[in-house]
Amino acid sequence: MEFNITEWIMNPFVLMFITVLSGMLFGKVKFGKFSFGISGCLFTGLVIGWGILKYAKDLDDSKYATDLIVSGVIPKNFFYLFLILFVAAVGLLASKDMGLVLKRYGTKFVVLGILITFLGASTTYAMTLLNSKASPYEVSGVYTGALTSSPGLAAAIETATGHATDWSEEYEYLPAEEKERFLYILGEEGATSENTPTLTDEQKTAFINNAAAEIGVGHAIGYPMGVVIVIIAVNFFPKLFGIDVEDEKKKYRAEMEQARSEIGGKQIEEVSFDLTAFILACFVGFTIGKLKINLGPLGFLSLGATGGVLIGSLILGHIGKIGPLNFRMSNQILGTIRQISLAFFLAVVGLRYGFKVFESLAGTGAYLALVSVVVGIVAMGIGFFVGRHVFKINWTMLSGAICGGMTSTPGLGAAVDAVGSDDPATGYGATYPFALLGMVVFTIMLHNMPM
Repeated sequence: MEFNITEWIMNPFVLMFITVLSGMLFGKVKFGKFSFGISGCLFTGLVIGWGILKYAKDLDDSKYATDLIVSGVIPKNFFYLFLILFVAAVGLLASKDMGLVLKRYGTKFVVLGILITFLGASTTYAMTLLNSKASPYEVSGVYTGALTSSPGLAAAIETATGHATDWSEEYEYLPAEEKERFLYILGEEGATSENTPTLTDEQKTAFINNAAAEIGVGHAIGYPMGVVIVIIAVNFFPKLFGIDVEDEKKKYRAEMEQARSEIGGKQIEEVSFDLTAFILACFVGFTIGKLKINLGPLGFLSLGATGGVLIGSLILGHIGKIGPLNFRMSNQILGTIRQISLAFFLAVVGLRYGFKVFESLAGTGAYLALVSVVVGIVAMGIGFFVGRHVFKINWTMLSGAICGGMTSTPGLGAAVDAVGSDDPATGYGATYPFALLGMVVFTIMLHNMPM
């Protein structure tokens, strides 16, 4: 009988099972009256992801270690699979009230989506100006990471490439201080503004490649920090600002019942579960996410897997029934799918980014981690104040809308878990598309500002 411990411990299924199991146990631990619940899977994932990647890097000539390092601990397809299942379940659960919410709150969600992303970009730019040595590319990557936006990341890489190309062409005309910053990003040992008055074509190409890579580094550092901030905020804001969550839920349900009675209309009977309808919602949503909208000089915008599946499931769930397919399913069954997929999704996020989080505590990464924390706190804090005290949005909706403004799917999961209801997903779905547009626009603008 043989048992290869290295092969076993580095198997992605084993890592995910261990992470979810330990995360759920950690989530039950009480810190006073607070516990992390299902979000505990993220935190145990960060630790396990850091530990297993460190172990793999210390091994020599191990096929399993090589596969683990190349895949980023867990293959990215698992990330998208659990993300799609989670978002589809949440969208179908929240869809019944979508029309009522949009009618009641309307443009408030549009404003919140643009405001939160604008605040994030402004704070990022300010932090860049405070540190003359910080790479503007890494910092703009932190912006997309702190707001957990993959489409924003794509826009940042594309824009950074163009910006880096222009900057490298202007190099010889730059003042000495700017040249030093440029050479710092280039990373060529011994290069100074005095001994490098001009650049070779190879150096220009290397600089452009480094710019794109630094976007990725900043995003990788900012992403888990942004997730952690949102999860902590949606759990602690009610306690910090004296919000009675149960009372907010009762008020929200009363508002929806009143709006529903005013509108009237035929009620669609729910079924326990319709697998065909559920898969169709995933398929239609994923297809919507792949569509690219031409924004002219700003390039193309796509909703991605998160936005597409969420919008698709909200629309189909709002319609309710198409022929034999029924999209109004049992809350209990959809809730179970949501919980399982969210636990694994958070586990995968933690496993894939754990090493980067702990690595960021040393060197320039510490500053980038600080930037992501400040960006997240400012964007969420002001977004909460405006949503709560200016727009008077019920916390049930506002918790989801803040996560939508941060384009944070893990945050939505934490909001749903903390509120004890799937209703925050409606606020998330109403805010997310506009926040996504803001992310792309402000990411492009960041690279066109003097740094």
